[in-house]
Amino acid sequence: MASSISSETEASSIYTGKVRSRVCGIHIQNDSVLLLRHEGLGQQGFIWSPPGGGIEFGETVEEALIKEFQEETGLTIAVKNYLFSNIYIDSRHHAVELFFEVIVLDGSLILGADPELAPQEQMLKEARYVPFSEIDQIHPANRHHAFNLIDNSSDILSLTGFHQYKNL
Repeated sequence: MASSISSETEASSIYTGKVRSRVCGIHIQNDSVLLLRHEGLGQQGFIWSPPGGGIEFGETVEEALIKEFQEETGLTIAVKNYLFSNIYIDSRHHAVELFFEVIVLDGSLILGADPELAPQEQMLKEARYVPFSEIDQIHPANRHHAFNLIDNSSDILSLTGFHQYKNL
């Protein structure tokens, strides 16, 4: 439990009180989607979310997504179709997220790391392909908001447009 608290503290100092531009990738394989379990986020202490992260000054969206996938999953990807945008706002965080379909070119799935956080402060706890049937059973507070916008998680690639989630 102490690692959750320190992860929250470290992450808070980096991410709190700022509007962040993020890019996220959806990769589907065998009726499953690649998700990461982030500890210290959400109302119940963790959330399952597609790989992705912040866009740095001077980076293209594609460069940022390729970099984030490599850091978090060990996979080399190609960015394909733009899918949708999501805005997330809570009392500490504000993120503008752009979602893309991706394909894997090379590599083996591993649990990577957030280079912004020290090794003992990592929020990433698991990386795996989660079956759509399992995603549909995860409590809505423990999965990325995008999965709450569709009736079946298997429809994630058909989600389009602009979405906003205020969690205050």
